[in-house]
Amino acid sequence: MHLLPVPARRFAAWCAVILLAAGVGYVGIRLCAELRTAVTPVLLALLGTALLRPLHRRLVNVGVARSVSAGLTCVAVVAVVGGAVYIVVAALIDSGDQIAAALRSAARGVAEHFGADGTSLDDLASNAKELLTKFGGTAASNVISGVGVVGESIAMAVLALLLVFFFLRDSHRAIGALRSAAPRGTGDTLEAMARRAFRAVEGFMRGTTFIAFIDAVCITVGLLVLDVPGAVGLGALVFVGAYIPYLGAFLSGAVAVLVALADRGFVIALWALGVVLAVQVLEGHVLQPMIQSRTVQMHPAVVMVAITAGASVAGILGMLFAVPATAAAFGVLYELRARHETPAGGSPDS
Repeated sequence: MHLLPVPARRFAAWCAVILLAAGVGYVGIRLCAELRTAVTPVLLALLGTALLRPLHRRLVNVGVARSVSAGLTCVAVVAVVGGAVYIVVAALIDSGDQIAAALRSAARGVAEHFGADGTSLDDLASNAKELLTKFGGTAASNVISGVGVVGESIAMAVLALLLVFFFLRDSHRAIGALRSAAPRGTGDTLEAMARRAFRAVEGFMRGTTFIAFIDAVCITVGLLVLDVPGAVGLGALVFVGAYIPYLGAFLSGAVAVLVALADRGFVIALWALGVVLAVQVLEGHVLQPMIQSRTVQMHPAVVMVAITAGASVAGILGMLFAVPATAAAFGVLYELRARHETPAGGSPDS
């Protein structure tokens, strides 16, 4: 090894470090995938804790006991989420037929314009009927497995809510437990990294929720003015999709434009596209810099790569967790860089 020049030895050392980190990361991801029924509620609870901690802290500051404050916060989030789910489901039920009919009309127009012989909607319907008859047993088994998935999802949601309660109630003990588990002499660094990572996730959750609400309200109002069917349901879709940056907004906006095209015509569809683009410009140039300026800023390319990686690992849940996890990782890296540069520069980079 000493026969190699210094640059070659450094390169070999970095390759070993990268391979070791990649191996550990791969094993960790595989373990999380195998234990997803336990890992998913913990991650959801961490996101919920990051979003709800300011409310819990305000209640504690006015003299409410920590347990009571955590309980009230959980009751409030159940009421808010339950009300929001009710509104969204009711809106989708009321406008679901209109949205589906509009999308069918758009598909019919595309089929008539680009379709060939043997690919009409009637042919597709007959083929679909044959497939349903042929694979009826498989469909029945899928329904049974779907019921199992729903039950598992409800159990994970309840577990996540209970974990949010405990995380909020015992948040003041987290740093002490972290420092006690840290190797000797690394407590300060580990605490600073944990605080920086959690602040990044906290800022992302609060900022994303506020931005999602503004986007949904603006697009809903615009679609209502344009008399697009299912405007409230489409606005709810925009709100949910905003938690997956860029991709969620693109998909929900595309659905809104397609519905407008099918039901109201080309001109109204252009106006709907203008509304969607105007809201996205408002978000990208005003809301994002103003609301999330104090959190870790990531380049859009990094966000898209993180979402793609998350989708390949864990589907929709991976897309949901990818960006906050990447924000936390960037927070840790910035903290390490700041602490490393402090002795040489005298003060951390701001």
